[in-house]
Amino acid sequence: MTMTDKAATRAQWDQAAAGWNAHGPLIRSWLARATEGMLGMAGVGPGMRVLDVAAGAGDQTLSIAERLGPAGEVLATDLSPAILALARDNATRAGHANVRTLVADGEDLRVEAASFDAAVCRLGLMLFADPLRGLREMHQALRPGGGACTLVFSRPEDNPCISMLLTTALKHAGLPPRDPSAPGGLLSLGQPGRIDELFMAAGFEDVATTQIDAPFHLPSVGAYLDFVRSSASPIQQILAGLDDVAASAAWAEMEDRLSTFNTPTGWVGPNELLLTAGRRARPLAPTTRR
Repeated sequence: MTMTDKAATRAQWDQAAAGWNAHGPLIRSWLARATEGMLGMAGVGPGMRVLDVAAGAGDQTLSIAERLGPAGEVLATDLSPAILALARDNATRAGHANVRTLVADGEDLRVEAASFDAAVCRLGLMLFADPLRGLREMHQALRPGGGACTLVFSRPEDNPCISMLLTTALKHAGLPPRDPSAPGGLLSLGQPGRIDELFMAAGFEDVATTQIDAPFHLPSVGAYLDFVRSSASPIQQILAGLDDVAASAAWAEMEDRLSTFNTPTGWVGPNELLLTAGRRARPLAPTTRR
């Protein structure tokens, strides 16, 4: 990704920061089980120093801070200064004095090497242009024996809501279908075995991936589309060149297609996520000659 692309991404998240933060309670509820699994697989515990990469508005940062207690510290990083400022405010309001923030590119963190006990990245790594570089940055930041865990979307067929949104948006924008595995897309790391390969290439040991269902429960499909509209999503980027009439037609078709997930008690959108964990190797103990 070029510097121009990075600047555009930063601007998109700066613009969407308030909307994303407003949906914080919804996101927290949706990803509660996955977040707890991520922190457990990374080995996050009391008194640790933890790196939270692509932290966004910091919902999971609060969960980390709670686990660490006052003797620990979490450093939340993000490319967007605006969304990171909200993460800092959220931590302050929650009374967590053990949270620090740093505006940083996940592919170039510039944090002290071997200075963290654990590292996590929730629904961020798949958006990196170079996820291997991002994982190498996390690996370098960990102390020997430290654990890392990431959370990403799995295969397109197991995330039909995202697939429907993308195909509909591309059609209305007059753009060809995209390869879901292309770098930087929401589903780019969902192919079986792909993220494990990246973890191992970055130097991690004991790599393991767990699939987890994370259905999105909402009152209506309209509530889901409100969430999508307020985020710096690829959908917004695809539709950016359309006039109001054409964009409205695209959103209307998305609503119609996604209505297939209506239930008698509301809208339930299926999602499948991948939790992948690994650890930085400890140095080998010296052998004693006899």
